Amino acid sequence: MRYMLLISEPHGQRAARTEAEGRAAYAAMLAFAERLQTRGVFVACESLLDDDRGVRVQVREGRPRLLDGPFTESKEMIGGFFLVDCAGAAEAVAIAQECPAAGWSTVEVRPVGPCFVRT
Repeated sequence: MRYMLLISEPHGQRAARTEAEGRAAYAAMLAFAERLQTRGVFVACESLLDDDRGVRVQVREGRPRLLDGPFTESKEMIGGFFLVDCAGAAEAVAIAQECPAAGWSTVEVRPVGPCFVRT
């Protein structure tokens, strides 16, 4: 079953790092991705740039509403994700615990499925 590991970072955390610290964190995440590939559970991953480069889009009554980032009403931003294919929720949670970002952010584990599925 596929699971999305969403990495939620506090706003400003990246800006507080030195370039060397940022590069070290990124290297740790790349090494984690390689370990997941070796285990055969890796599907995809991406790091996302700060939300000040994002745009939120809503369409209501046929009219688009756009909101440029940063999104100050939120305390955190989605900093990236891993998509894994594993045996079940317990394995996905165990993988999230191994994720280096769990040491400086929150890693949310969510099963992937169609939006009409109710649990």
